[in-house]
Amino acid sequence: MTAYWINTYRAIHDEEKVAAYAALAGPAVIAAGGRFLARGLPEKTYEAGLQERSVVIEFDDVAAAIACHDSAPYQEALAALDDGAERDLRIVPGV
Repeated sequence: MTAYWINTYRAIHDEEKVAAYAALAGPAVIAAGGRFLARGLPEKTYEAGLQERSVVIEFDDVAAAIACHDSAPYQEALAALDDGAERDLRIVPGV
């Protein structure tokens, strides 16, 4: 069953750290089998929607998404991000 890695940026504190993270994280995610489906700011929000940068990545299954997150290349990306952003990341199984 597919899984979706959903990440929102609650606050960005350091654009340079975010850029360093992105340069490492993108290749790490792709190497782990992730497929970027959406990324950027919302075009429109409803209800209690927030104007936050969001990223949606599809994986073949939950185990693959978790393995990507826990991998050495992705952990290197997180170290580069450091305190550059406050994010909410969750892995959700598909239906």
